[in-house]
Amino acid sequence: MKWLLRKITNGLGHVRDYLVAFGPAGLFAIALLDSALVPLPGGPDAVMIILSAQAGSYALMAFYALAATAGSVIGCVILYYISRRAGRRALEKFSAEKQARVKGWVDRYDVLSVLVASVLPPPFPFKLFVVTAGVFRLSVARFAAAVAAGRAFRFLLEGFLAVRYGEEAKDLLAKNYPAVGLGVAALLVAAFVLRGLLKKREKQLRIKN
Repeated sequence: MKWLLRKITNGLGHVRDYLVAFGPAGLFAIALLDSALVPLPGGPDAVMIILSAQAGSYALMAFYALAATAGSVIGCVILYYISRRAGRRALEKFSAEKQARVKGWVDRYDVLSVLVASVLPPPFPFKLFVVTAGVFRLSVARFAAAVAAGRAFRFLLEGFLAVRYGEEAKDLLAKNYPAVGLGVAALLVAAFVLRGLLKKREKQLRIKN
């Protein structure tokens, strides 16, 4: 079994290396495959850093980030519709504890939970949020917009650091991105809670008047 898993992983690694040669089109394909069903070794994040470091240009980096974001959004929408069609069976490969936790976040924060999850790096279970969004039929337009915003932030940050620091960006991100991602997530949740409180206060004032 371990031999088979190694064989599959090596095969997927060759697929990724082949696609890298196609530049932004290859990055688009890698992001789509990784988000939909087939997790490729390193995923689009590693390829985003490699291509941006080689390009050394912020304009090209932004183009790579756009390609990666578009691929990721389309892949997530594909997985969303697969999960929507499969229903609760799509959740079976995740533990009941994880399912309950993610369902609670989705119930409480709606697509904001997807936005936050799309910013955070692996091993955060982003695909579980995508599957949950499909199973419980969140608005596909708002879902796609949340994924696009989160992934764009993530890829642009990776690309910016890659252009500035070269392939050393990979080590910088490994050390600092979890903290950055959690910080951004905390700010988004705080903004959402503040917005809810302000709306509640406005409603109370209207009732009093």
